[in-house]
Amino acid sequence: MFSLEGRRAFVTGASGVLGSHFARVLHGAGAQVALAARRMEAIAALAAELGQGAVAVPLDVTDPASIPAAFDAAEAALGGPCDILVNNAGIAVTKPLLQQGVDDWDGVMAVNLRGCFLVGQEAAKRLAAAKQPGSIINIASVLGQRVIPGVAGYTAAKAGLLHLTRQMAVELARHSIRVNALAPGYLATDLNREFFASEPGQAMIRRVPQRRLGNPDDLTGPLLLLASSAGAHMTGATITVDGGHSINPL
Repeated sequence: MFSLEGRRAFVTGASGVLGSHFARVLHGAGAQVALAARRMEAIAALAAELGQGAVAVPLDVTDPASIPAAFDAAEAALGGPCDILVNNAGIAVTKPLLQQGVDDWDGVMAVNLRGCFLVGQEAAKRLAAAKQPGSIINIASVLGQRVIPGVAGYTAAKAGLLHLTRQMAVELARHSIRVNALAPGYLATDLNREFFASEPGQAMIRRVPQRRLGNPDDLTGPLLLLASSAGAHMTGATITVDGGHSINPL
């Protein structure tokens, strides 16, 4: 049920810690994978590592013209529409609320919310036109469900992405396209590694019931569930993988 043989996947933000992990998982389960990101050198190296069935395509989710071009390149290389989308591209600006400017807000929204909408819409248009079922997996965050200081744009965008996931699920069900969200808790990534090494970061980890950060491997099973036929009756759902943080009242 978890096999992805014969499937084609498109992973945004594939140059980062999570995106590269998602690409490896999908490729390992049998899917062909398009690795999409701005950092071409990084995704080209990942494509070479994965070998046959992996291709690097340039993508800037903040540029509407870049999105169909990336899908065109993926389809040409992989032989057809991508029926798995992992909407993973994301950034964060860490500043106190009173110090955040319009550019800080707009930059985060352009990648984390508008970008996910535009990429998801493009993927769905192509699948609907081909009358092909598919699965869209929006990578949200536990910070779409609760807040911490200093990341107003990020928390707002991820909360919006959770609701966008439900909206997309309702409208795309008629096309046999499932749309779900994966909401990781705190993981050490390039965006937050320095913070979690600090005393405030260590204090935050102590508030997680499991008393540890997550790691990419914790997301492997949930990702495969949502991507594969094992999750065939799941749409509009959010799977939270956070060590219990979201249920801790502290």
